[in-house]
Amino acid sequence: MNLLQRRGVADGALVLACLALTALAVKASWSALPAPVVALAGVAGSAAQWWRRTLPWLAAVTGAAAYALSGNPAPLLVGVYSGAVHGSRRGAAVAGVAGWAGIAGWSWIDEGRLQADDLAFSAVGAVLLTGLGLYVAALRELRASWQERAERADTERVLRDEQARAAERTRIAREMHDVLAHKVSLIALHAGALEVTTDTARFQQGAGLIRVTAREALQELRTVLGILETSPAAATDDDGFADLPALVLAATRAGQRIELRELAGTLPPGTARVVYRVAQEGLTNARKHAPGTPVTVTVERRGDGAVCVTVGNPAGAGAALDLPGSGAGLVGLAERVRLAGGTLHSGPVDGGWRLAAVVPWTEATQR
Repeated sequence: MNLLQRRGVADGALVLACLALTALAVKASWSALPAPVVALAGVAGSAAQWWRRTLPWLAAVTGAAAYALSGNPAPLLVGVYSGAVHGSRRGAAVAGVAGWAGIAGWSWIDEGRLQADDLAFSAVGAVLLTGLGLYVAALRELRASWQERAERADTERVLRDEQARAAERTRIAREMHDVLAHKVSLIALHAGALEVTTDTARFQQGAGLIRVTAREALQELRTVLGILETSPAAATDDDGFADLPALVLAATRAGQRIELRELAGTLPPGTARVVYRVAQEGLTNARKHAPGTPVTVTVERRGDGAVCVTVGNPAGAGAALDLPGSGAGLVGLAERVRLAGGTLHSGPVDGGWRLAAVVPWTEATQR
C-alpha cells in the first residue's frame, strides 16, 4: 500500500467516524435544532473532511458550521486541525476563526444566549486546536528539510567519489602516456642508429634492444587499454615513477617517525606505482589524523606472487591536525588499486589504523 492509498484509507475512516457521531447527535439530540437540520449539517460537515488535504479551508469552515448546528464536535476538530496542518498561514488563521465561531455558535444555539465566558472558552479551544495543527505542520516541514539535506549530502558524496575516481584515472592516463612516449622514443632512436650502421655485432645488439623495448611498450599499452576503457581524458599533475625510499625519507625529514620494511625486492614499474600511492596515502592520513605516532610501512611478496603493502600506526594521543581535505583520497586510491587488479582495505586495528593493499605482480622484461 503506497502513501496515497494509506491517506485515502485514513481520510475514509475519519469521514465514517464523523458520520457515526452524526447519527448519535441526531438520536441523542445534541442540538436544540430539529433532527433534519442536525442530520443535514452533520452529514455535510463529515463529507467535507474527505477533502481536508486539498481544500483545508472548506473542511474547517464546514466542520465548524456542522458543530454549531448539530453539536457533533468531530467535523470541527478534524476540519480546524487540517486547516492548520495542510493550509497556508492565512488558511490556518481562517481555520482558527472558523473554529472559534463554531464553538461559540453552538453555545449560542444551545443556551439561547452568548456570554463572555462562552466567547473566551471558544477562543481558547480554537487557539489550542489551531496551535496543535501549526506545530505538526512545522514538524513535517522540518522533517522534510532534514530529508532533503540528507539526500543532497548523499548526492554530493556520490559526485565527489566519482570525481575522485575520474581524477585517478586521468592521473594514470598521464603517467602511462609519459611512459609510452619514452619507450617509443627509444625505439625510434635505436632504429635510426641501425640505419647508419653496418657492423653485424652492433646490428644484433640494436635489434635485441628494439625487441626488449617493444615488449615493454606493448605491456604498458595493454595496461593503458585496460585502465582507460571508460575514463575521461584530461591532464593532471603526477609524480611519474616515484621512489618509495625517497618518499619515506622526505616524510622523515619533515618529522614523521617511519619504519620501512622492503621485503619484496625490485618491483615492476606498474606495481611500484600502485605501492607508492598506497604508502603515500597511508603516510598522509597518519600525519593528519595521528600526528607524532610511529608509522610502519611494509612491502612484501606473498606466496602467490602478489605484493602486499601495509601502512599501520597506533592511535594518536593528541588531536588530529586541522588540515583541509576533500575526503576522497581513499576513494581514488581504491579505484587505482581496483583498476590494477588488486584489493584495498582500511580500518581500525588494535586501537590504531591500518591501510593494506594487495597488488598483482606485473612482470617486467629483464635486460
